[in-house]
Amino acid sequence: MKTKIDFIYRGEHRFCWPVFLLTIGIAIFGIIMVYSASLYTAEKTYGDAMFFATKQIVGVILGIASMIFCYFVNYQWLRKIGWVALIVGFVVLAIVFIPGVGIESYGARRWIGFGSFSFQASEIAKFCFIIFAATYMATNHQKMGTFKGALPVILAGAGMCLLIILEPNMSITICVGVLMVVMLLVGGMRLKHLILMAIPALALIPVLIILEPYRLLRLMAFLDPWASPQGEGFQLIQSLYSLGAGGWFGVGLFDSRQKYSFLPFSESDFIFSIIGEELGFVGCLFLVGAFVALIYYGFKIAIRAKDRFGCYLATGITTILAVQVVLNIAVVTGSIPPTGLPLPLISAGSTSLIMFMAGLGILLNIYRQSRKQSL
Repeated sequence: MKTKIDFIYRGEHRFCWPVFLLTIGIAIFGIIMVYSASLYTAEKTYGDAMFFATKQIVGVILGIASMIFCYFVNYQWLRKIGWVALIVGFVVLAIVFIPGVGIESYGARRWIGFGSFSFQASEIAKFCFIIFAATYMATNHQKMGTFKGALPVILAGAGMCLLIILEPNMSITICVGVLMVVMLLVGGMRLKHLILMAIPALALIPVLIILEPYRLLRLMAFLDPWASPQGEGFQLIQSLYSLGAGGWFGVGLFDSRQKYSFLPFSESDFIFSIIGEELGFVGCLFLVGAFVALIYYGFKIAIRAKDRFGCYLATGITTILAVQVVLNIAVVTGSIPPTGLPLPLISAGSTSLIMFMAGLGILLNIYRQSRKQSL
C-alpha cells in the first residue's frame, strides 16, 4: 500500500554534526586557500586580488543554502524524479555542444554560459546519475543480480561517459565510470558481469589516448616530465617544486612563491600544491584527514540508512567525493598522468562547490531519517 511522502520530513530532528562541521570547515579553508593561491593572478588579470576569493565566498554561501535546503527536504522525493534527473543530466551535457551556449576554453567545451553566468555541465550530470541509479536500483533490486536488470544503469553511465569524453574531459569521465562501478557493486550486480563489462572499457583507454594527441603528450610528461620541462611536463614539475618547497611545516600561509605565474591553475586544479607549499606536509595531512573523516561518516550513513534508496544515494554521493579527492591529489603529486580535476570543496569553481554541498546536505537528510544508531 502506497503512502504519501511529505515534502518536508517531519520526524525526529537528528543531526550529524561531524559531517556538517567538516563540510563547513573544509569550505572555509578553501576560501582562504583560493585567496592565497589566486591573489597575484587575480590582481594581474582582473585588477582585483579578491576576484576569485569573492566568487568562492558567494559559492560557499549558496552551497550552505543548498545544504540546508537538502537537509530539510525529504530525500524520498528524489526517488520520484529519478528518470527526470537522468534526462536533465543528458540535456545539460548535450547543451555544451550548442554554439553560442557552450563555452570553449583551452580546447574543451565543458561550460554552459548565459551572459555573465556560467556553470560546468558535468558537475551537475554526475549527481543526476547518482539520483537515477539509486532510484532504479532501489526499485529493481531483485533484478540487479542479472546483466539485463543492471543494463539501464550501465547504459545511463556509459552514455554520460561518452558525452563527457567528447567535451573532452577524461578526468570526470573516469570519475563517473568508477562511480557507476561502485554503485553497481553495492546494488547487487555480480562480479563476473562487472569484469565482462570492464574488459571492453579498459581496452578503450589506449584508443582514447591515441585519438587525442594531447593525452599521449600528457602520458609521456607523466613518465618523464623533465623531457619537456617547458612543455607538457611544465605543470607537473612546478607542482612538485611547490610541494617540495613546503617541507614539513610549509613556507607560511600566503607566502607561496609558485603562485606567482609559475604554477598554472594554482587556484583550481592544482590548489593542493599551494597548500603543500604554504602549510607543508603536516598541513596536507590535516586536510587529508578531514576528507577521510568526511568520507568515513558518509559511508557510515549509507550503511545505516533506513532503506535501499537512502543507502544507494549516500553511497553514490560519498563515492564521487572520495574518487575526486584521491584523483586530484594523485595528479598534483605525480602519482598518475596529469588531468584537470577540482579538489572538492576547496578548488575555485562555484558549480562543483554548490553541488557537493547540496549532496552533503542530502547525506544529512538521510542521517536524519536513519535507524537510531550512533555514528
